[in-house]
Amino acid sequence: MPKSKVVAATAACIALLAMASNSEIANAQSKPPIDPFAAFAGSLTAVPALQPLVNKGTFYVPAFSSLRVAAGKTRVDFAVTLSIHNASESDPLVLHRIDYFDTSGTLVQHYITQPIALKPFGTVEVFIPAEDIRGGTGANFIVGWAAAGPIAEPVVETVMLGNIGTAGFSFTSAGRAIRVVKDAK
Repeated sequence: MPKSKVVAATAACIALLAMASNSEIANAQSKPPIDPFAAFAGSLTAVPALQPLVNKGTFYVPAFSSLRVAAGKTRVDFAVTLSIHNASESDPLVLHRIDYFDTSGTLVQHYITQPIALKPFGTVEVFIPAEDIRGGTGANFIVGWAAAGPIAEPVVETVMLGNIGTAGFSFTSAGRAIRVVKDAK
């Protein structure tokens, strides 16, 4: 076989392998966990069916799957844990939305396909490993919640953990209730 055909065939094989690997990686990263809340079954209760959910809110929660350090020349990747706590001692908290967005505001992943309810003082978490850098430096979560009546506002926060060599980094970010700011006129 002529050398040019061997080179062309080799290049074609490498390209196909790269495309297959990239496709497999993309598919693996976009697949949601089978049940991200299975480990928190003890924190969950039935969603109130007979009562309308009249009290609602939404939180914006900053999350950093990576940050630039050393004058922007080095990137630190972080594992991110989103924790959602029902601060009510007596009432269930319904979660109807947990969405993860990247730096550009593009949806990366939905974590809830149907509402779930947290028992009083119950907690659920979403974990993103440090290897998953899809969120980037400006990642965030949007958490939508509801209740059948007056309820203590939930506590929503992220914890980021990462390291470079033997240096470890950790920090938290509190969720902020999204409120419409009205014109001051």
